[in-house]
Amino acid sequence: MKKMNLILLMSLFFISAFTVQAQQAQVLPPLVNVSGIGEVRVQPNEVVVNLGVETRGKTLDEARKETDKKAAAIINYLKKQGVDARHIQTSYVTLQPIYSSGEYGRTTPDFYMAQKNMTVLVKKLDKFDELLSGIYGVGVNHVNGVNFRVSDSEIEKYKAEARKKAVANAKAKATQLTSELGAKVGRAYSISESSNGGGPRPMYKMAMMESAAYDASGGPTIAGGEVVITSNVDVSFVIE
Repeated sequence: MKKMNLILLMSLFFISAFTVQAQQAQVLPPLVNVSGIGEVRVQPNEVVVNLGVETRGKTLDEARKETDKKAAAIINYLKKQGVDARHIQTSYVTLQPIYSSGEYGRTTPDFYMAQKNMTVLVKKLDKFDELLSGIYGVGVNHVNGVNFRVSDSEIEKYKAEARKKAVANAKAKATQLTSELGAKVGRAYSISESSNGGGPRPMYKMAMMESAAYDASGGPTIAGGEVVITSNVDVSFVIE
């Protein structure tokens, strides 16, 4: 009886192994593998600006208090311009003594410097020029950069449009390749979106970034350009 059970178990093992090998040896249908890319260019509807205030004082406390005072004035100004308090974030703070160069061993600093940077999200682009001019008047010393972008509430529909274009681009490639060989494109066998697909990138037509760049009328000039949203797909089609 034990011998019979052993024979049955061995038979089942070999049958299972044969089935797995047969599945692994399954022949794939003839395929054409292509990649497709889709782009959507849109006007940005918001901008992120990094700005900062820097002050100097004879003492560390003096420099800190002056910086805090200016930072409070900047925040108050931004709120009056319609910027939501949730969209104003302190991103960097530094307090440090400054020593003259070339005086080895000196222990007393020439002065103390305090700096505070903020990241601000501005949703009213038509007011951005005016806002940028005004912040220098309330204490901002420098603007580190601006980033025009599409809001989260809008970006997904543009990503979907880019994907649609990418799939159409892939199918057009497959159709061209197979037609050259006298064949036709059949159903899609597999499809995947590349990990870098769908990401927006800015395309600036013009940019400004000094302490303040001015046009002939005395106001800052900034153009948001376009935001390019892309999708990359890899598709395998059955060749008929």
